[in-house]
Amino acid sequence: GRIRAQQIVEIRARVEGYLEKMLFAEGTYVKKNQALFIIDPKLYRARVDKVRAQLNKARAQALKAQRDLNRIRPLYEQNAASQLDLDNAVAGYESAAADVAVSEADLTQAEMTLGYTTVRSPIAGYISERNADIGTLVGPGGKSLLATVVKSDSVRVDFSMTALDYLRTKERNVTLGHKDSTRKWDPYVTVTLADGSQYPHRGLVDFADPQVDPQTGTFSVRAEMPNPDHVLLPGQFTQVKLLLDVRENAVVVPSKALVIEKGGAYVFVVRPDSVVERRFVEIGPELQNNTVVERGLARGEQLVVEGYHKLQHGMRVLPVADYQPEKRQ
Repeated sequence: GRIRAQQIVEIRARVEGYLEKMLFAEGTYVKKNQALFIIDPKLYRARVDKVRAQLNKARAQALKAQRDLNRIRPLYEQNAASQLDLDNAVAGYESAAADVAVSEADLTQAEMTLGYTTVRSPIAGYISERNADIGTLVGPGGKSLLATVVKSDSVRVDFSMTALDYLRTKERNVTLGHKDSTRKWDPYVTVTLADGSQYPHRGLVDFADPQVDPQTGTFSVRAEMPNPDHVLLPGQFTQVKLLLDVRENAVVVPSKALVIEKGGAYVFVVRPDSVVERRFVEIGPELQNNTVVERGLARGEQLVVEGYHKLQHGMRVLPVADYQPEKRQ
């Protein structure tokens, strides 16, 4: 399987300008909303000042228009001003009020654009090497990608399963990617690290592709896995094991004790009277060098593990070492 970060965000310049400052150390952890870069803000600050002055002018004109309207309305009611005078005063006030609204919107936009000159991280995570040097023209007309932030406190493990694996999950009444409240456990995965050791945390399957890739005959599965110490690195390959079934008190025997023929599988059981009995059993999945026995054996019964090729049913033996089927979960 392949390890994938929970979230990868590209840090890009939203406004054009010369890169002035870098406020982080490459490869370190950055917080959400932390300032990362400063783009030269002088031009955008001047635009804010200009728009603010235009807003003040528009407000002054609106105030004058309101006073004119307040003066004309009583005169109109006294027939000392015409309807045209009143209409002009109302239109003048409404136009001035609209100019104020436009200037306020322009100021909001200019302030937002000025804010974009401070480039911040939208998430918490580890930041990559910078992609632009100080003094570089960045933004819409220049280089926009400045760095990348990777959030990997938990990671996703992507792997594939065959159609046969899918049928086995259905046989065990397991639906990948869905939790079952009637079951005490959920399908989980474990991964093996590059040094051969097993990663101590488990991951839960949260997605399974509903269709099989016709080219590979497999379908994609994804598991979410905690990564508090950041041992798992995004992009690395790892060996994945998926638990599909939990069987309490299962009888497990060494695989080498089983004789498998066309008629089925059997073992040689040593009865308390030291007589060998050839007994057919129903076997289940393999666990490394052991095999689960579904039916045919009970806990505590002794098996012949070595030298059974010379045995026949009903022979009396003298065991030199014994093995008893054990129960596992």
